[in-house]
Amino acid sequence: MNIKGKVWKFKDDVDTDLIIPARYLNTSDPAELAKHCMEDADKTFAGKVGKGDVIVAGKNFGCGSSREHAPVAIKAVGVSCVIAKDFARIFYRNSFNIGLPIFESEEASAKIAEGDTVEIDAAKGIITNITKNETYKVKPIPPFMQELVEAGGLLKFAKTKYKIK
Repeated sequence: MNIKGKVWKFKDDVDTDLIIPARYLNTSDPAELAKHCMEDADKTFAGKVGKGDVIVAGKNFGCGSSREHAPVAIKAVGVSCVIAKDFARIFYRNSFNIGLPIFESEEASAKIAEGDTVEIDAAKGIITNITKNETYKVKPIPPFMQELVEAGGLLKFAKTKYKIK
């Protein structure tokens, strides 16, 4: 799995309320959630992020409540992956469950700037900052987790693999 996109940079401790404000949790429609993704951090984010773009953030990304709406909103707005120093554990699992790849790298989190273009080789665990001509190591996504992402999430994976309806 290779990912390439323009970077949108966020701070430390981005909680799930910042990713998708609670006032929009009356729906689980991905398209509707996408309209409000990161709205309280940047009111124009959903309108300017491009398909395949990448979010880079600091420590503890996705902290707060355990709502699955947060990674759904990120994926639905067109973001291809999130890179952060580290993630809240429930957000980490929810992301893979809905097919959103995430990568932990302290170095990449610190060195990548907003507007940079990055390319990620998930199998090898390498992030290349094309803008700065730098590479950063990241933990490779385990093969099973790559299968979840490629299938579009846990439910789609289970339906395909185990012929569940």
